[in-house]
Amino acid sequence: MTKAKGRPENFGNQPSKELTDNLSFRVTKQMKEEVKAKDNPPEFCRQAIQEKLDREKQN
Repeated sequence: MTKAKGRPENFGNQPSKELTDNLSFRVTKQMKEEVKAKDNPPEFCRQAIQEKLDREKQN
């Protein structure tokens, strides 16, 4: 079985968008615990970041 890591179809992304890069940053312990409690923490973070980027583009 292949790993899901980096495969766009495993994350609900468009096939043209490859998940090849990593991003890391510091958060509070409480934030980390809340994110880790989500069903799919990586996808939750991707969506949250994308929503913020989209909002900033509109302003």
